[in-house]
Amino acid sequence: MPRFSGSIYKLGINPVVDPPDRSMKIIFAEAGKSAGPIPVRGKLNGFEFEQTLVKYRGAWRLYINGPMLKASGLKVGDTAEIEIEFDPKPRKVPMPGALADAFRKNKMAGIAFDQLTPSRQKEILRYIGSLKTPESIDKNVSRMIRHLLGEETDHVLTRPRRSR
Repeated sequence: MPRFSGSIYKLGINPVVDPPDRSMKIIFAEAGKSAGPIPVRGKLNGFEFEQTLVKYRGAWRLYINGPMLKASGLKVGDTAEIEIEFDPKPRKVPMPGALADAFRKNKMAGIAFDQLTPSRQKEILRYIGSLKTPESIDKNVSRMIRHLLGEETDHVLTRPRRSR
């Protein structure tokens, strides 16, 4: 498992660490690819994590999300001790029950969902899965079904902006 130290810095609003080329070569060999998102697992100052390496602005980045920062006790500007390796485990986002029920009731919407790109499907599953109240879930599932059936053309599943 490649180990390295890296400084956590912000790229836009996101904390990241850039893995060194020697670590990336090992991960590419483990993953059998050197393009596209690469699922990884490892340790950040001893805290275990699962994440995805992505190439952005010409360099490979390990994004350090909020839970990773909190659990590791690190912050932007700190130097992190990182162990990382390719994670062959599939990254499947679970189908929320309300959405599965809606697809059983409306087969055409389910077929339309299956024709979406995997990244769009995952975005929808994560969004619906993140909702807390039954009212919010029902409202957004109904909107998604209408959208998939071509009955609603507004961009769905966007959170309203908070007024400043």
